[in-house]
Amino acid sequence: MKKLYYENPYIKTFETELVYQAADDRGVYAVLKETAFYPTGGGQPHDKGKLNGLKVVDVEEVEGEIRHYLEKELNPSNSGVSGEIDWSRRFDHMQQHAGQHILSAAFEELYGYKTVSFHLGNETLTIDLEINELPAGHAEEAERLANDIILENRPIEARWVNAEEASQFPLRKQLSVSENIRLVIIPEFDYNGCGGTHPSSTGQVAGVKILDWERQKKKIRVQFICGSRILTQLQTKHEITGNLSQLLNAPEQDLPSAASRLIENGKDLEKQLEAAKEALLDYEAKEMFTSGKEKCISKVFEGRSIQELQKLARLIASQSETADVILINETAEKLQFVCARGAYSESDMKSLSAELLQKINGKGGGNPQFAQGGGDKLMSGEDLLEFALRLAGQK
Repeated sequence: MKKLYYENPYIKTFETELVYQAADDRGVYAVLKETAFYPTGGGQPHDKGKLNGLKVVDVEEVEGEIRHYLEKELNPSNSGVSGEIDWSRRFDHMQQHAGQHILSAAFEELYGYKTVSFHLGNETLTIDLEINELPAGHAEEAERLANDIILENRPIEARWVNAEEASQFPLRKQLSVSENIRLVIIPEFDYNGCGGTHPSSTGQVAGVKILDWERQKKKIRVQFICGSRILTQLQTKHEITGNLSQLLNAPEQDLPSAASRLIENGKDLEKQLEAAKEALLDYEAKEMFTSGKEKCISKVFEGRSIQELQKLARLIASQSETADVILINETAEKLQFVCARGAYSESDMKSLSAELLQKINGKGGGNPQFAQGGGDKLMSGEDLLEFALRLAGQK
């Protein structure tokens, strides 16, 4: 099969003939006499586009043939095939792949950091450097050198060589093949075996920007973008900072300090709110103790948190040495309860809890002084409370 993407990576449309169609576990595919569609390989994703108007959803090289996976089968009565490459996707991949070569070469030339793997994603790229730590200054210098090479608009050459010819070049990494060797060369800077598609000059990469890096096992993974992706990221960040400027009523350069003030104010408000909640619970506990029966204080709530019920029960129990406390919380789908006793009460809250849990198919725990649990809403909160009061000898 003739690989037009190697002859000229700028081909956007082409005419060819259908060799045959078949299907495998990926779906229906077509094999062509020649193709400009690049298959997945070498860290670069496959091309997309159309064949006779049908979408090409995947392209893979399998057993020496390039399979174009389609949304449905081509019309078998027409052996002629018109191919159309999704050019924006292809050129983006060309920019990113060439940018990766340049950045990897910059790291190696400046500091001897070797790239051991490469991934081209939908939004960002990553390279894994064979180092344990990446100083910020080294990342900045490698990015600077990479962009200098781009601005010099050096040619990017693709050359087919044999093993002996390849040995004459200062290759950046060991070749993975011993024949049909394709070198991608940026003169006096980078010599690399590669089967991907690249622009014809470094200037077309437009730029390289490192975004971040992190340690991955014993390597450093560098995240970056090239070409048009830089403008896309810049536009996204510009819109985000613009929205934040309006929300925080601060110019862009003051956003960090404005956000810090907002966070600190939020923390202060949370503390104040928590203090207010505690005061309200304390007041509520006193009210319930004052108006409740001396032996057992009980109530059914709706939509209260179990944490609030726990605090409330402990507050009430602490105000009476002999009173028992039974609080029920009712939601649309479940029942929860908290049982507590005063210091001199002889009631067993753990046993009471076990009986209540059986009634609602629930789970819980505790001890004779304090127990809690929750389960299915198999009855109303009032019915569960009535059952609890009978067990406690209050009815």
